[in-house]
Amino acid sequence: MKMTKVVPFAMSALLIGGAVVAPTASANEGEAVVTNATDNNEQNPQVQPIFIKITGTIENVEKREDSTYYTVKEDENTNVFVVNDDTLVFNNTGKEVKLQKGDKVTAYTYANKPMLMIYPPQYNPEVIIVETKEMGTVEVDFFNKELVNTDNTLKLNVGKETEIISLSGKKVKAEDLAEQHLLVFYTIATMSIPAQTPPSKVVVLDTIAQEPGETDPSKAAVQEIINNDFYEVEGTKMVPLRLIAEELGFKVESTGKGAIISKGALSYTITRGQKEYGYNKALRYFKVAPALLEPTKTYVPVEFVEELMK
Repeated sequence: MKMTKVVPFAMSALLIGGAVVAPTASANEGEAVVTNATDNNEQNPQVQPIFIKITGTIENVEKREDSTYYTVKEDENTNVFVVNDDTLVFNNTGKEVKLQKGDKVTAYTYANKPMLMIYPPQYNPEVIIVETKEMGTVEVDFFNKELVNTDNTLKLNVGKETEIISLSGKKVKAEDLAEQHLLVFYTIATMSIPAQTPPSKVVVLDTIAQEPGETDPSKAAVQEIINNDFYEVEGTKMVPLRLIAEELGFKVESTGKGAIISKGALSYTITRGQKEYGYNKALRYFKVAPALLEPTKTYVPVEFVEELMK
């Protein structure tokens, strides 16, 4: 078994890295003018996005008990979208659709949502859009009192033809759209700044709205544990079972050969040296068997933590 203890300081250095400022070119009356990127940012400060976008083509679909895992690739980048019944899936015209292998998709997820640092990265997106050849553009963002998005690139001119719905099922009108997280579908827009559009459909994301900066304290604590205490075994990151399970509210009972962890109706039976583990009355499998990598501490693959955090 190949085992490597990774020093947290080294990982921090890789994550933080050194900031390299590259020159950027801009056109001015046909001539290229080189400006320093730092100076440009000071003059035009960037707004922190509420949502981030991840794009690619679905190459693999894996159904699990209560979620479906879609492996998405774009060039050399690979990501995994974890989709359940709460995930909104539309095409770019606003029609609800089912995801299929081969679909070109764009996923939107809150930029401040905690996520485990594993490879390939896994996201639980709020919205997934299937791109089609039909005309249609999508914007997912927070819109202010004037119905302008966060980076001042789009203003909504809601009319009688605009379909307005909310995730909560509440009846909403145009005046209810201000200062909300919105999923917007439109086809035409003006060339102004901000561009203005009469949207064809607006979905108020009132059941998944999350204030900027809001995080789950337990998930943040789990990430801190992972950052400071892990091994790599056969290319898989191994993390301490008891510390993480108890942080997430599970009861941990030692069996001498492993542990039984439980919370409510959930129960997992884990045995060191065995890839099989019990989930209630079913069997599931680890990529790498749990191991006693430090005295009295059982380590499990980091992917198991995602299962506990559902």
